[in-house]
Amino acid sequence: MNQVAHILYVEDDEVLSFVTKDNLELNGFKVTHAKDGDEAIKLFKSGTYDLCLVDVMLPLKDGFTVAEEIRSRHSEIPIIFLTAKSLKEDRIKGLKIGADDYITKPFSIEELILKIKIFLKRKYVSGENAATLLKAGNYILEYDNLSLKLNDESSQMTKKEADLLKMLIDNKNKIVERGVILERIWGENDYFMGRSMDVFISRLRKYLKNDPTINIENIHGVGFRLNET
Repeated sequence: MNQVAHILYVEDDEVLSFVTKDNLELNGFKVTHAKDGDEAIKLFKSGTYDLCLVDVMLPLKDGFTVAEEIRSRHSEIPIIFLTAKSLKEDRIKGLKIGADDYITKPFSIEELILKIKIFLKRKYVSGENAATLLKAGNYILEYDNLSLKLNDESSQMTKKEADLLKMLIDNKNKIVERGVILERIWGENDYFMGRSMDVFISRLRKYLKNDPTINIENIHGVGFRLNET
């Protein structure tokens, strides 16, 4: 990754945002800071970013609203929530909206930078060994273009949706364990990432609903299997 990654950092705490922004810049990132939800959305519309760090509790528009707006405009950009909340419901809500991960305050700069690097690495990896076209039933997944086609109809997928579907197609008619999926695509195997994965499986089932020859089977407590008849 030779280019400087540009981060949109949304945080209303003046002291925390100064310290975090300064440390991120010292570690080689370009950082644009927004102090409220409205400013964040305006900056995102007018700029080009590689990753977004979004606090949940923000003035004017909260972090969930900001993330929804970002995700509606860019299906692939990694979004990490910064939250002081420990409620499972809030974290799950963020993951359902389309956030990729969260980090709970107070956090260490080292932990934050590690998470950022993990997501940027995934973003910039080209996937040289990945097949461009993958077939599941009557569907064609154009993995490089994040496009799923059935006859003349095409659906645009997010990077993580395409990664998950590719993994299931690569292991067609075989069980892929939950832990393997979480480690490979989400980067860690824990409760919240597991709930996020379940949401993504539901999305894939909706994408594939028009072909009765395939289905994604939940092997309870074990994993998932893409069945093709």
